[in-house]
Amino acid sequence: MIKTSLITMLTLVTFISIAYSQETKQQVKSKVEAISPTDEPKGKLESKVNNQKIKEITIMTRMENSEEKFKQLFGEGINGIEATDPDFQEIMNSFIFKEVYKQGKLDNRMRELTTIVVLTVNQNLLQLKSQVAVALNIGVTPIEIKEAVYQCAPYIGFPKTLNAVNEINEAFKANNILLPLQSQKTVTKETRLSKGIAVQTEIFGDLIPKMRANAPENQKHIQDYLSGFCFGDFYTRGGLDLKTRELLTLSMVSSLGGADSQVKAHVQANKNVGNNKATLIGVITQCLPYMGFPRTLNALAYVNEIFIEN
Repeated sequence: MIKTSLITMLTLVTFISIAYSQETKQQVKSKVEAISPTDEPKGKLESKVNNQKIKEITIMTRMENSEEKFKQLFGEGINGIEATDPDFQEIMNSFIFKEVYKQGKLDNRMRELTTIVVLTVNQNLLQLKSQVAVALNIGVTPIEIKEAVYQCAPYIGFPKTLNAVNEINEAFKANNILLPLQSQKTVTKETRLSKGIAVQTEIFGDLIPKMRANAPENQKHIQDYLSGFCFGDFYTRGGLDLKTRELLTLSMVSSLGGADSQVKAHVQANKNVGNNKATLIGVITQCLPYMGFPRTLNALAYVNEIFIEN
């Protein structure tokens, strides 16, 4: 359960505010009742009222579904910007918790891990701390959360990753999770490079030996860093399987912007490790509320290019 102190902090975070109040629902309902019977002939009036009722019922159903998903994730009693920006709040929560969360077949675990890495990449640290509490609340393990964020380091650098780690540690402490967690390391200083090359080749195939062989002499150290650090130090770790790591990496590089070649490479990598097109579209859709349409459409373009449909 989320602790009281964390709930108090979360009330300040607009990202997780409750979508609609009962008063708002009553206002929606009252629009139907406000139609004057003297405005139009009876037949047209009845048709207008019926159409209006259908519209309002649809809106109210959307609101209720949004609230249901929100409460499943965040729990009860968290208020945000309803008093100051109710229209924006309505749009935000309905889009995220009704539309995006209903799209595709991703489970809540994958949705939360995806959201956590995108918030880490974008350095949305207040929202990240809140989302970690949500992830714990629905059963994502502390190790899964930490491994997802650790893997961001090769793509965003150590300082931003450390910022995220500090926020996660605060959320863990609020939930009485003892630190440090059990190590997930599987390599040594002596084996990290060779095992990194092995997993890199497993993902990308014969491209890796060719890329390493063709690197200019004064840049071969970069290829060693890529193999030993990105893949040896992180991809070989426990806690997350290879398919999950590749999905998360695609989320990271898609969120960066300006990393088109890496987005394309990791779409292909996901295909190579067995993630299908529907799964990739689901993950990229989950990223949309947090990274916007330009980067989402860019990633989808590469998905469509690599997963060609008849």
